[in-house]
Amino acid sequence: MAYVIFVCLLLILKPKGVASSSENALKIKYDVFVSFRGPDIRRGFLSHLVDALSRKKINGFVDDKIEVGDEIPKSLIRAIKASLISLVIFSPNYSSSRWCLEELAKIVECREKEGQFVLPVFLDVDPSDVRHQRGSYGDAFIKHEKKYDLVKVQRWRTALQRAANLSGLHSTKYRYVIFYFS
Repeated sequence: MAYVIFVCLLLILKPKGVASSSENALKIKYDVFVSFRGPDIRRGFLSHLVDALSRKKINGFVDDKIEVGDEIPKSLIRAIKASLISLVIFSPNYSSSRWCLEELAKIVECREKEGQFVLPVFLDVDPSDVRHQRGSYGDAFIKHEKKYDLVKVQRWRTALQRAANLSGLHSTKYRYVIFYFS
């Protein structure tokens, strides 16, 4: 699966640094912003993906690049805005994180306003469950509605639906991919 994502990113980034205008090109700092739920994928899938991107000199932003002392939300928003592509890895617990949902709302906004390319990856989740907020996604939103402002929750729901409506990669179709990158 990581290999398939890697190949897709190489195809998208070739030629590297393409932007719609010279003004936009000046703002691009990262090739790829990776949005993910840490406990779900940080120690496995993500480490393989980051390693492969690094070897091929694709400048990816993962939250470990936040400078010590920086405000996390502001750093993430800046990184999203400064990325050519956002790679959103929907895992079983992605929607339980308000941080992930805030990132996603900004990613969708950048797609709609700036034309940023968004590649959704459905890792061990069904795209229709993400899109329609069923299963673990529905359960998470029931909790969010009790804890957060309903306008904010609706913004997250809309962003999730828009992102899940994009054509992406589904892990069940790539289950037997070997993590080998030469």
